[in-house]
Amino acid sequence: MMRPYEERFIWRLDWNLLRTFTAVVEQGGITRAAEFLALSQPTVSSALKRLEDTVEKRLLDRRPGHFALTPAGETLYRESCMLFGSISRLPGLMAAAESVVTGHIAIAMTSHVVCPHFDEAMSRFNRDYPEVTYSISITDSADVVSRIRQNQATLGLCLMREDDPQLDNRILFREFFGLFCGPGHPLFGRKDIAPGDLSGQPSVSFQTEIENGPLYLVRQLRERVNLQAEPRGVSANLPEVRRMIVNGLGIGALPVHVARREVKSGLLWPLPPWEELPAIDIHFVLNPRRSLNPAETAFVTVMHEMIAATPFEERTYS
Repeated sequence: MMRPYEERFIWRLDWNLLRTFTAVVEQGGITRAAEFLALSQPTVSSALKRLEDTVEKRLLDRRPGHFALTPAGETLYRESCMLFGSISRLPGLMAAAESVVTGHIAIAMTSHVVCPHFDEAMSRFNRDYPEVTYSISITDSADVVSRIRQNQATLGLCLMREDDPQLDNRILFREFFGLFCGPGHPLFGRKDIAPGDLSGQPSVSFQTEIENGPLYLVRQLRERVNLQAEPRGVSANLPEVRRMIVNGLGIGALPVHVARREVKSGLLWPLPPWEELPAIDIHFVLNPRRSLNPAETAFVTVMHEMIAATPFEERTYS
């Protein structure tokens, strides 16, 4: 039951002010927000002032050359994103009364997720529910988690450094990273390579190999064979790390099962060590606070059933 103050606050709040505030944050300032909203700058400034008066908190730290959210502003922005995410999905939710399962599924995932079990489940789901539509956005794992927290996507497939108590996450599959070089590298094609042969060689890496990052174990793999400490190339995107390896920028790590096809085609060559390769888990992530449309509900059910029914050993790609 709402307290009197909370009930008064709800009826006093002009919801349009939240829209203006969100635009200011996402556009990085009042001037750009005014252009985005097709309003004058004084109108936007006045709206921010009214919102701060309503919530009785300072939301923005604005000084010459400085623009930042206050702690209260960060909280309001996060909750506003959740609110607008829910509102944007009302048309799909109102389709729940229809007998045919329809709706849109928005998937956010890290780059180059290769999971036959996920692909098979999606293919089967598409055959069963041909009216459902999909969108897939590729971004780094931290942004995937952020989008799920802010209710901007149905589900996420990503690396996770640690459990997030706000989210429902389950391991979708486990992959192992090994080291590879490209056709122009002196070690390419050699079968008598010892780990010591890699010492001092240039390397390329993922941005998330930083300490305490989700791919920190991959960094330790490079350190085990004493590759150059400072990589010659860095990317958050797996295909771009692969591109750098193939084109000779340095030795780099890739998921073994992802690289297997290109090893066979002569674009990559596997390098030691062969044992104790780092195991990396890809998670299936949901926001339990999200109200699911019929399509989302059905798809999540299919995925959860697949994960529960498939032994983890089968979802471990060596």
